[in-house]
Amino acid sequence: MKKLKVSAVSYLNTIPFVYGMEHSDIIDQIDLELDIPSDCANKLLTDKVDIGLVPVAILPQLEEHYIISDYCIGATGRVNSVLLLSDVPLNEIESIQLDYQSKTSVDLVRLLATKYWGISPEWVDTMEGFENKINGKVAGVIIGDRTFNLKKDYKYQYDLSEEWFNFTGLPFVFACWVSTKKISTSFEESFNKALEFGVNRIDELIEKYNSSNIPKLKLKTYLKRDIDYALDESKLKAIQLFLEYTSKNSFSSILS
Repeated sequence: MKKLKVSAVSYLNTIPFVYGMEHSDIIDQIDLELDIPSDCANKLLTDKVDIGLVPVAILPQLEEHYIISDYCIGATGRVNSVLLLSDVPLNEIESIQLDYQSKTSVDLVRLLATKYWGISPEWVDTMEGFENKINGKVAGVIIGDRTFNLKKDYKYQYDLSEEWFNFTGLPFVFACWVSTKKISTSFEESFNKALEFGVNRIDELIEKYNSSNIPKLKLKTYLKRDIDYALDESKLKAIQLFLEYTSKNSFSSILS
């Protein structure tokens, strides 16, 4: 049987998924690749993979798509790894550097600026190393593991998931498992069980995981409290609302 190509996010929040796949029979049915979120998106958009843990912001760009799992990268309130960092308060920010690794978070910060914060900064696309340009009235959106060591350097930290929750009362979904073609029911079931296996064994995998980026206790808090993996009805509603906002407004990066 031909293996399915799968692209998963390379951040710490995905290690329960990777652990589950690597400790189940599903690993023999897939070729697993680990990528930054924007690369996960591009690979699915260009048919380089069959399944991707992709930013929800790309869903309108796919001619055909299927959400194939009951699990996602989501949060209810503060997530602690998708941040707008600034030396000054929101009303004094003049420009915002947009993390090149992100798609959903870029649209989210634009949405919040327009609909919730009431600010109109200059938006700046970035490349690697842009973090060094965040100072004064230049703020920046940073996502993923890099945020753990950067938060202390800035007076103002706006957690985008928490801001969305304050705005809408809903959780937020950053990425979900998507295919662009129908996948067999048997594979979907096995894939879902593999993800469930990993999510239910976070304590176990943390003991085996070595990272100098974050202490084990902090990693445990991040994976068990900050990240909310279940793709339930409230999160599906949040995805729908987010896509409605971005589809109706010119600030959506995926439509520009």
